[in-house]
Amino acid sequence: MMAEALLISAAALCRTSNQTTLSTTTTIMGLLKLATLSIILPATSYFCILGLLIAFPSLQTHAFYLHRVSLTWFKDLNVPEAFGFLPNQVKSFSIQTSDGEKLHAWHVLPLGVYSRNQEHLLAAPSGSDLALKLLRDDPESRLVIYFHGTAGCLASGWRPDSYRGISSASPDKIHVLTADYRGYGQSTGMPSEDGLLLDGIAMVDWAIHQAGIPASRIVIFGQSLGTAVAISLIRHYASEIPAVSFSGTVLVASFSDVATLTATYRIGGVIPVLSPLSRVPPLLAFFNSFLRSTWMSKDRIGEFIRRSESDAIAQKYHLTFIHAEDDTDIDCLHTDVLFWHAVNATKSIGIGYEELEHEKQLMKKEWGSGGWTVEWRTDKGLIRQEMLKYGVHDRLMAYPATSLAILKAFQATDPGFGR
Repeated sequence: MMAEALLISAAALCRTSNQTTLSTTTTIMGLLKLATLSIILPATSYFCILGLLIAFPSLQTHAFYLHRVSLTWFKDLNVPEAFGFLPNQVKSFSIQTSDGEKLHAWHVLPLGVYSRNQEHLLAAPSGSDLALKLLRDDPESRLVIYFHGTAGCLASGWRPDSYRGISSASPDKIHVLTADYRGYGQSTGMPSEDGLLLDGIAMVDWAIHQAGIPASRIVIFGQSLGTAVAISLIRHYASEIPAVSFSGTVLVASFSDVATLTATYRIGGVIPVLSPLSRVPPLLAFFNSFLRSTWMSKDRIGEFIRRSESDAIAQKYHLTFIHAEDDTDIDCLHTDVLFWHAVNATKSIGIGYEELEHEKQLMKKEWGSGGWTVEWRTDKGLIRQEMLKYGVHDRLMAYPATSLAILKAFQATDPGFGR
């Protein structure tokens, strides 16, 4: 009887052990399947999205420009007071492009001009041209033509604060003209690389021919996507006969080109675009070959500098790059690349990237927690790079460093301005 009991107990233990092993094996297999699915499903979804962007170029346009993301819910863009401006400090109007699109634009009066004319501005009827008259009739007035970044509209995020910050550099003189590109905000059309250049040309034409402000009293400003538009624009005008030269150009949070950007860009600093493919260069090159908008800013800035260095252009150029080291949207290395392409274009035999980086270390002016700056001067102009420690991707638009860079750009053609 004892032996039978031992055998029964042994058999029970064996069954229990087998069941435990089976249960453990089942659990492990379940976890492995779950882990596999957690990798396969996102990867499959990711490549499906990329495939859709290739198959349907219009989706690519929406994904790159994000022009349908307003970021100004329940606010009327024709009521600038809703974004912190004084009554009638901002004139909301339309600018016509050469191909028939209408751009929704703002003309922002500097606070000094507004305060001196407040009573007249408040009494002015709807549709009055008083703001334009205040800009046009002052021979000392200055104008910043502002090109904003992707997503949102002219009133989104930090943009209204940045208009106020820009004017603060000389509150009696610096006006701001900004407009939504085609397809953004209340502007008509659909964005494209060629189309945004036409938008920029339309804004300059309004400034020169409607507002009567010569190019020597205009600074071109761009942030993020706006830097690509600004670079394309100044290259265009440098190629005109005769060439048109602006007082200066300030570029904040630039990118060198879309192909390089897609390999590093993360939406909101988190969601990757093509960065997962960057470790497989042939695959990355394959997807980049389908890009509709390439925005080759690194090549265009070189062309602009070469033309500006030629004897055909009399006025000196003034070019400033600003970037924040904590920018998680566009890596500040993009600005290093653009600065190199610009400097390289000033030398007949060129200069290597590493060689320039070595020279920058010798020329740097360190500002501690504020960052650093480097200036490259030639007989024909100045190329300046300023790296801030802080400012992320868009906050630095409203920082004093940006306002001061714009003031210096105006002083490039008039050293006494703002003093």
